[in-house]
Amino acid sequence: MPIGLVGRKVGMTRIFTDEGGTQPVTVLDVSDNRVTQIKSAENDGYASVQVAFGKRRASRVNKALAGHLAKAGVEAGHTLREFRARAEDLADLKVGARIGVEIFKVGQKVDVQGITIGKGFAGVIKRHHFSSNRASHGNSISHNKPGSTGQNQSPARVFPGKRMAGHLGDVRRTILNLEVVRVDAERQLLLVKGSVPGASGRDVVVRPAVKVAKPVVRAAKAAAPKAAAQPAKPATPAPQPDAKKN
Repeated sequence: MPIGLVGRKVGMTRIFTDEGGTQPVTVLDVSDNRVTQIKSAENDGYASVQVAFGKRRASRVNKALAGHLAKAGVEAGHTLREFRARAEDLADLKVGARIGVEIFKVGQKVDVQGITIGKGFAGVIKRHHFSSNRASHGNSISHNKPGSTGQNQSPARVFPGKRMAGHLGDVRRTILNLEVVRVDAERQLLLVKGSVPGASGRDVVVRPAVKVAKPVVRAAKAAAPKAAAQPAKPATPAPQPDAKKN
C-alpha cells in the first residue's frame, strides 16, 4: 500500500470549476511530514515508514523519544504516525527527509481519518435519531425519554449494545473515497471534495484509498432476433359464377 501523510484540517471553502459551477472542498495542510524511521522486513519483520508532524517543546519529550528523534536528526512533533508499505515504495525515502504533498495527484481517491466533533452527553433522540413521545393525552414529563429498555423475567437483563443516551461524538472516523480536487505544492495544501470528520485545526490522516469502487460496465443487450419471414400464401382465386345455359 502506498504511504500517506499526516495533516491538519484548515477548514472548508469552495472552488470554481471550468464549467462555471462551484465545488465544496476541504483544505488540508499536510506540510512538514518528517521521516523519523524506516522499517524493513529484514530488521523489523515488515516494511513501514514513521513520520512526525507538527511541533512539540523539548521539555514535553521524554528521554526515550528524544533519543529516537535525535538519532534521526528530526525535530520533535506532536504526532507520530506509521504507514505500512511495500519495500519498493520506501526505496527513495531516507531518515530525516520530508514527504510532500506531491505524492498525491488530482483526481486520485483518498481515505481521510479524523476525530469527530464531541457533542457531550446526548439523549437518544439526538444520538440515535429516536422519535419523541406524544406531548398530550396523559404524557407527563416523558416526551423525550427512550421508553422501556428491560426484558421479561427471562432474560431479566438489558442486552449489551442497547441504544441509550450517552457520549456523542469524539470518536475516530474514516471517510472513504474522497476525490483530490487540487494539489497546492507551493503551500503544501491538499483540497479534497466533500467534508472531513473533525473540527478545524484537528489532525487528520490522508492515505490512498483502499476500496476504490470500480465503474460498473454493463454489456449492451443483444438485439432480439427478428421473426423469420413467413412465405406469403398464394392468393385464393375468387370463385367464378357458373355460366347460365341457354
